[in-house]
Amino acid sequence: MSHTPAPRLLPLIGGSTAEPRHPLDPLTGAEIDRAREILVEAGLLGDSVRVPMLLPDEPTKAELAAWQPGVAIDRRVDATLMDTSTGQVIEAIVSITRGAVVSHREHDPATAPYGQPQYLFEEYDRAAEIVKSSPEWRAAMVRRGLEDRIDLAFCSPLAPGFVGRENEVGRRVIRSLTFLRDSEDDIPWAHPVEGLIVHIDLITNEVLGVEDEGDVPVPSGSGRYTPDAVGLARDSLKPIEIVQPEGPSFHVDGSHVQWENWSLRIGFNAREGLVLNDVRFDDRPVLARASVPEMVVPYGDTSPTRFWISYFDAGEYLLGKNANALELGCDCLGVIRYFDAHVADDRGHAVRVPNVVCMHEEDYGILWKHTEPGPVGAQVRRSRRLVVSYFATVGNYDYGFYWYFYLDGSIQMEAKATGIVFVGAGEPGSKSAHANEIAPGVFAPVHQHLFCARLDVAIDGEDNRLVEVDAVRIPMGEQNPFGNAFTWSQTTLASEQQAQREADTSVARTWEIQSASRTNITGAPTAYHLYPQPTALLMADPASSVAARAAFATKHLWATAYEPGQLWPGGRYPNAHQGGAGLPEYSAGDRPIDGEDLVLWHTFGLTHIPRTEDWPIMPVDYAGFWFKPYGFLDVNPAMDVPESSQAHAVAGGDGCCGGGDACACAH
Repeated sequence: MSHTPAPRLLPLIGGSTAEPRHPLDPLTGAEIDRAREILVEAGLLGDSVRVPMLLPDEPTKAELAAWQPGVAIDRRVDATLMDTSTGQVIEAIVSITRGAVVSHREHDPATAPYGQPQYLFEEYDRAAEIVKSSPEWRAAMVRRGLEDRIDLAFCSPLAPGFVGRENEVGRRVIRSLTFLRDSEDDIPWAHPVEGLIVHIDLITNEVLGVEDEGDVPVPSGSGRYTPDAVGLARDSLKPIEIVQPEGPSFHVDGSHVQWENWSLRIGFNAREGLVLNDVRFDDRPVLARASVPEMVVPYGDTSPTRFWISYFDAGEYLLGKNANALELGCDCLGVIRYFDAHVADDRGHAVRVPNVVCMHEEDYGILWKHTEPGPVGAQVRRSRRLVVSYFATVGNYDYGFYWYFYLDGSIQMEAKATGIVFVGAGEPGSKSAHANEIAPGVFAPVHQHLFCARLDVAIDGEDNRLVEVDAVRIPMGEQNPFGNAFTWSQTTLASEQQAQREADTSVARTWEIQSASRTNITGAPTAYHLYPQPTALLMADPASSVAARAAFATKHLWATAYEPGQLWPGGRYPNAHQGGAGLPEYSAGDRPIDGEDLVLWHTFGLTHIPRTEDWPIMPVDYAGFWFKPYGFLDVNPAMDVPESSQAHAVAGGDGCCGGGDACACAH
């Protein structure tokens, strides 16, 4: 993956008029602007200081429990400040309510294990300017016979990973690879200049070195995908209209959403993007907080151009700050409720991302069905789900994050990956062990997209326990005389180290999160199951740099005791970090988690060996997991769902479908 200049955010004009009414409401534009004023007044935000990351400093669980509607809310932000002239970094907690900096401390990126703040949008343009003014880079372009295309070159700004080079350690480094355009409106990704790498210090604004390896020709094919390049659209697809003549079934009050048995709060911040808070079913707590706070994209290519690539799209680039303003009919269909969000720009000013979160209902096929002979006939109910989603574009890739809520109490998380695969160049027709040729001379390296979901579970309260459930084969013998029998095992994972687990499809492994105090109609603990979907873990060697930096991706499951501030699977500053931050650090104390307030961290994702069909734009690929009630409810909660409004029957029939043999049902 590579990175283009950031999308333009709309400036906030006149401030935000919305006032937060609940401690979990997302930051407003007015609050962000006020936080900036407080930082300026405190002398922490001068002319050369930028704001790589500004997030809500969320209320503690004790604060949430004590709060009552109408009571004043202490609204706080967590601001990362960086002096672009010195590289000095300060982390400040600002109380907007009190108009004061509550605390601040210095983070030294030059001290092991290092770790730089997130990239600024302005640094993308600055990196390109530094590259194009470099005599070494210009000489490399001339040597390759590309001097007439220098002005049309796109110099991409890329996170450097951590390779331990003496002249890079502790410095704010960015790498740049070069792609060419045929014209100002051309798509650059199809024309990589293979083997040309520029290493830049963004504080001193100097080139640390230029690598110019090889003389592979720049591919000449087009990467255009717009209608003018593709040609006439097919006319064979007939319209699909999605209508809800009586409006949607959900109700929205500020950030609070109610839909059928579900209740939740919509949050959004610059790093994680969409955050779900206080998720309840039948007014019983299920999740205190849920998000996808990190993802890593490691590449499996050994070439100098790509061996160091392992992007952390949340921790290095900020998913929420790169979120899309969604469009009706394109990103979402049906009766849509949009939510705007506000984030801080590089200088701490509020900007608005309109329509950043999309919410709507979808038909989802059959919910339940059974056919009995005789007068009962067929009974069918259609499934429906509430969809809450957003999309972020980080360079060449686009990621959609979709949370689905179902009528039966299930939750599904689905990440959608699309956009343009990151490519290099090679001799047409040649073979590579690490990259497929997907267009003449265009080679796409093998890579992974590994996401980490953070689930602050609250199954009927905060006292939960974690149990691993495996199907178990019983050898033929006294306990299995006919050979058909099998059973299941339940293993309590009582500490943080025990809870570092891998999925195993051979035994249908799931993880059960039980209430430690509440039981269901059968006397069993009320519970939810986390169902992983098959996915490879990090393919890099355990001794590699990326394995140290993205340790979260070496296990499918981690569980930690809840502690405020432990939010980031790869640590607060994965950029140029040498490793060990985040989940390894959080779980090092091996705290007990049985019957405690616990947090699950689930790794899921894609291992991508690119194909020709992925060019020039990759069709959506999907990854995710399910979170389903397992004894949480005493009966199927969807028994009272009505028949479809489109149900019909032939003469003598009744509904969908009590009319006997000839009954039909419209879909």
